[in-house]
Amino acid sequence: MSASDSRPAWRLVIHGGAGMIERDRVSAGEDRAIRTALNHALETGTAVLAGGGAALDAVEAAVSALEDDPHFNAGHGSVFTWEGAIEMDAAVMDGRDRNAGAVSGVTATRNPVRLARAVMEESPHVFLSREGADLFSVRQGLPQVPPDYFETAERRRQLDELRARPESEHSALHLKYGTVGAVALDTAGNLAAATSTGGLTGKRWGRIGDSPLIGAGTYADNRACAVSATGAGEYFIRAGVAHEICARLRLLGGDARAVADAVMADVKALGGSGGVIVVTPRGEGIWSFNTPGMYRGEASPDGRSVALYGDD
Repeated sequence: MSASDSRPAWRLVIHGGAGMIERDRVSAGEDRAIRTALNHALETGTAVLAGGGAALDAVEAAVSALEDDPHFNAGHGSVFTWEGAIEMDAAVMDGRDRNAGAVSGVTATRNPVRLARAVMEESPHVFLSREGADLFSVRQGLPQVPPDYFETAERRRQLDELRARPESEHSALHLKYGTVGAVALDTAGNLAAATSTGGLTGKRWGRIGDSPLIGAGTYADNRACAVSATGAGEYFIRAGVAHEICARLRLLGGDARAVADAVMADVKALGGSGGVIVVTPRGEGIWSFNTPGMYRGEASPDGRSVALYGDD
């Protein structure tokens, strides 16, 4: 039996953030709500893949479902900047031809991941930002919403708490990274990745993290794997995490989990924390994180599962 014959017909892996996610920090109600949201996103992406649809469509659908849920730091539920605004980033990548689209600092598009795909397919560019990205979204006819659609009371509380603390304590409050993402393999053997985030609470000066940066927080290549990351973006940028994982698998081969673990160990050595999800052409679907927990889930023709904590 060949490798292609033995791999699953399709595979989907998602994440909703990593960080200080521990059982004593998450209420029973929040635990249930997050598991429900992860399952819904898996169902949404599974409907595409099980019907013979494209990996790119599946990751867009799964990430859009997570953007619509207020429990995650993307779309509805995004964190506030220091000035009290919401500025979102997203990226998509198609493993077939390494075509990609990304946006940063968008303020009105209901689902930033859909805007990232529009940039990929309807513009001559890979990356648009801020006012230009917002204008392109309007011209593409994507659904626009007012600023208060994205806001939640919990995100406002987090900003107020940050502002009330001395600046030396700010990094300690970034305990949970709620970036969302999805990676998929479809029945045609193609890979895709998508990532979406509101960034860091209290971010300043137009800060951009790893999520929309192709090769840092998002990457897909049919020759190796698809990757989506979540965590302390500055470190993922410095390590080029998503591309690094793909390059090692493409050039050296080996087990996807071992490669992802090694790259995440490098991130930790630099001082960073977070996690990644990976799908390979062989149908491996794995995650790796160096934090106490990570909101995550996976699905294949064999079923689906979700998990939150390190011991799940």
